[in-house]
Amino acid sequence: MFRYYGKLAPYLFLLPAAIVLVIFFFIPFFQTIALSFMDYTNSIYHTQFAGLDNYVKLFHSPIFYKVLFNTFIYLVVAVPVLAIVPLFLAVLLNRQIRGLTLYKILIYLPVIVSIVVAAIAFKWLYADDGILNFIVTNTGLEKIGWLTDPNWALYSVIIVTIWKGIGYYMMIYLAALMSVPKELYEACEIDGAGFFTKHLTVTIPHIMPTIALVTTISAISAMKVFAEIYVMTKGGPLNSSKTIVYYIYERAFENLDLGFASAMAVVLLVIVLALSLVNVLFFEKNRYQI
Repeated sequence: MFRYYGKLAPYLFLLPAAIVLVIFFFIPFFQTIALSFMDYTNSIYHTQFAGLDNYVKLFHSPIFYKVLFNTFIYLVVAVPVLAIVPLFLAVLLNRQIRGLTLYKILIYLPVIVSIVVAAIAFKWLYADDGILNFIVTNTGLEKIGWLTDPNWALYSVIIVTIWKGIGYYMMIYLAALMSVPKELYEACEIDGAGFFTKHLTVTIPHIMPTIALVTTISAISAMKVFAEIYVMTKGGPLNSSKTIVYYIYERAFENLDLGFASAMAVVLLVIVLALSLVNVLFFEKNRYQI
């Protein structure tokens, strides 16, 4: 009997996590797919089966392509910065220097700040009479509508995401750098390799799986950004800062068009899965052969 329970022990330990996963992931996941085939335009209490109508309407919606383009811009601008700058900082801090702990705390501090608090603080900075415009006008330039100009709003929000995430990804890189054998660096120094050559030939190849992880996580985070936009711009002006997740929220909870919003959520899932697969295969193509 004890041997029988011993075989079941690993599954019993996994059972609580499996129950949470089923309740909060798999059930909502399949419900969202089911909702995407329903019509909620007339009433949320009396729905009708719509088939693929929500998907057809989605791919004929100019606003959808606008928010998809905004999300792509968010991805292209934020992800390279969040993948490269934290790595550079981690390399600099992965050595014995004075005040190392203080530097780590200062860089990591934005991570522990609530994103809502950070967004409100940056909204004050971006105000027409805020600190940034005070600096701009003192240099002889005109005020910039950081959150009111369609040309600036999206990039102003991206800065908040980058500021918030640099410290988090830096700590991931620091943990990975601890696994790089110091003997390899010593061999490079004996061969006369410089700072950049040493890290290009030793550090980056050795922590490539971590780079893939950071790139994938930051890309997914950029695809589902919401809080910054909700607090700072509400998707405006003229939908210039509206991303796909905020548009899903708007259609689902403000317009109560749950079918259309669910269809967008399914499309977003497909995009995120494809993007994650591309990232993994690009950074670890020697490990995964298809």
